[in-house]
Amino acid sequence: MGFFDGLRGGRAAQFDSGSASSNAIELTRRHPTISLTKQGAVSGNLRVNLSWRMRTSDIGGPSGQSSQLLRHPFKLFKPEIVQAHTQGMVNVDLDIGCLYELSDGSKGVVQPLGNFLGDINSPPYVKLSGDDRFGAPSGETLFVNLDHAEEIKRLLVFVYIYDQTPAFDRTHALVTLYPATGPRIEIALDERAPEARSCAVLTIENVKGDLIVRREVKFVYGFQAELDRLYGWGLQWGRGYKTTKA
Repeated sequence: MGFFDGLRGGRAAQFDSGSASSNAIELTRRHPTISLTKQGAVSGNLRVNLSWRMRTSDIGGPSGQSSQLLRHPFKLFKPEIVQAHTQGMVNVDLDIGCLYELSDGSKGVVQPLGNFLGDINSPPYVKLSGDDRFGAPSGETLFVNLDHAEEIKRLLVFVYIYDQTPAFDRTHALVTLYPATGPRIEIALDERAPEARSCAVLTIENVKGDLIVRREVKFVYGFQAELDRLYGWGLQWGRGYKTTKA
């Protein structure tokens, strides 16, 4: 197998089923669901992490890049990583949140806006680790207590842009689920939606005792209220703001 054949095949090989080296399962349009129950991953805390980085072509690559490639052709195979979380580079504030519905019928939201940070040991059994305005490498994380899986009817994990700059099409955003046991589960927000402000990323639903994760990746042009209408949550929404940090 030639060098370029290896490059073309490498990316396809890690999609859908994961690989032993990455220990990850990627949910795609072709394979959008996975059962946490069948994976034996319905106990302990499920960690749901949001991370992202900017597309270098959209924030201005180095000047004279073409001529540099002529002089140093192997730079083509060394992509430049630019973290989206650098304050001086771009004004994008991606937040992760979660709509929940419990088996007793109670509903609500866990999100930075309004300081609805949830609770891990009592209803809704979902907790936000905090609001990362500029993004440490760890990004933002939700925790779901799966020791209470039978009390959870459904969850909708979503991502939204808090500020006034729609920029989903300029970010490489990734939501990763880390069960207490088994491989991690990855969902890339890789569809082009330049004007979208929110994205329904995934649902976790209790279907007759089977906890199913489903890839959604549905972009909308509004915020939480529009996601609510799309998935029929029935909550009342008002304008929210973040508190100022010292």
